[in-house]
Amino acid sequence: MPHRTDPDAPGALPTDWHAQELLLMREVMKLVGRSLAPAYVLREMLHLMSELLGLNRGRMVLADEVAEGGERTASVRHAYGLTAPEAARGVFRWGEGITGRVLASGLPAIVQDVDAEPLFLFRTVARADLPPQTVAFIALPIEVNGATVGVLACHRIRSRQRHLNDDLALLRILATLAGQLLRLEQLVAEETRQLAARNEALERALDVGSARYGLIGRSPALLQALSELERVSQSQATVLLLGESGTGKELFARAVHLASGRRDQPFIKVNCSAIPDTLFESELFGHERGAFTGAHSARPGWFEQAHGGTIFLDEIGELPLALQAKLLRTLQEGTLVRLGGQREIRVDVRLVAATHRDLAQEAAAGRFRQDLYYRLNVIPIRLPSLRERREDIRPLALHFTSRANQAHQRNVHLAADALERLERLDWPGNIRELGNVIERVVLLADQPVVHAGDLSRFLPEALPTPPRPAPRQAPPAETTAAPLVRPYQSADSHDAQTLQAALAQHGGNQSRAAQSLGLTLRQFSYRLRKAGVR
Repeated sequence: MPHRTDPDAPGALPTDWHAQELLLMREVMKLVGRSLAPAYVLREMLHLMSELLGLNRGRMVLADEVAEGGERTASVRHAYGLTAPEAARGVFRWGEGITGRVLASGLPAIVQDVDAEPLFLFRTVARADLPPQTVAFIALPIEVNGATVGVLACHRIRSRQRHLNDDLALLRILATLAGQLLRLEQLVAEETRQLAARNEALERALDVGSARYGLIGRSPALLQALSELERVSQSQATVLLLGESGTGKELFARAVHLASGRRDQPFIKVNCSAIPDTLFESELFGHERGAFTGAHSARPGWFEQAHGGTIFLDEIGELPLALQAKLLRTLQEGTLVRLGGQREIRVDVRLVAATHRDLAQEAAAGRFRQDLYYRLNVIPIRLPSLRERREDIRPLALHFTSRANQAHQRNVHLAADALERLERLDWPGNIRELGNVIERVVLLADQPVVHAGDLSRFLPEALPTPPRPAPRQAPPAETTAAPLVRPYQSADSHDAQTLQAALAQHGGNQSRAAQSLGLTLRQFSYRLRKAGVR
């Protein structure tokens, strides 16, 4: 706004003070509409008071923070027409001078002549720096919730063509507006503090919750799965965990158990892909004495052992079709019959199942019972792959590093660039693959600090593909070395001929055959069944 000529200067044209007041209020309201930040609005308000109405050297004196046992003071926080050193001198104790008296009493003060008022301190502006005319001083209290928190004050040439009461009326409005803006600032600050405290509490709760379940990370995908888990944990509904291999299904299944009212009861985990077909029924439902050759005594199955608690059936897609009907009946009726038995045994078990297969597709193809699929698919929870939660790779890598250091009495650490490189990888084997790589790094690192360039020889893509053995010409199993860390391999990585050749080479020993192909026994057995090799 261009600088105005002093309306009280000799020869100045008469001023329409009412129009000036309306203009000031309109401009102030525009400021409030553009910004609710008190500092900006109050400073411009003081500017307009000087430019439009000749109320000069306006200042907002606001209460300071009070130290315990300290004296109450107030300082100039916003000003127009005061230099920085002048504003810095504007500090007043409660009851000190005209400003301090307004702070203490909450009543306005009007000084008709600052030279004739003994309480006027000239603290901010020396008398020599004021106009030679008679100078008046007006100070009004600024209140928030009925308490005086500051003072709106200004200088005024006494001999002016404008009534003092008009200035007082306008200043009262502006002081009230200032109080409202300060109150709004307090409310926003308090809300911000509460939100910050709530966010901090939420982060602590998430940390405590994930630590309680053994889960590491704060990615939205992980927290979404954890939120779904906790919402259904108190129910008795069957939970079906879906997702790729290595995403931590067992940890989630245990989390369902720990978050439920069954937390103090047994948690039984069963890997369906590791049980031979002939032993499935006996393992799950138990057997009576004499049920088969070698059954010298009765034995409760996994369902009976989980009575009152939770049973986790991992890789439930591997369950034989013949046994799926019996499992369905147990889930629906809450009873089972041991192998070779006659009487029904009642069991109270909550089922958590997991699979990396598409059970809907398996059911449509006739490889999985549709009625069992519908019974399992009550609460499906999809677990995110590691590439969907890249922000969790760093804390997971640090966790695995710490765990491997403790387990192997090493002191190896990952540099920031190494962590960044790990975050960029896709990790098809997910958390399991990451944990294996980190353990290998800790065991084989030559230096205490591993950088990005040092990771190449430890990463899966740098590992050589294990050679496929030639039938009957390979050296004995004792001389066939398996890789230190098995790379991730898909379920179709070996055909039936290769599997048969490995078995023939090692005299039918599945453990040695699996080792020669870089597979675990569980992976080897699964591929045998899938390929139809007996």
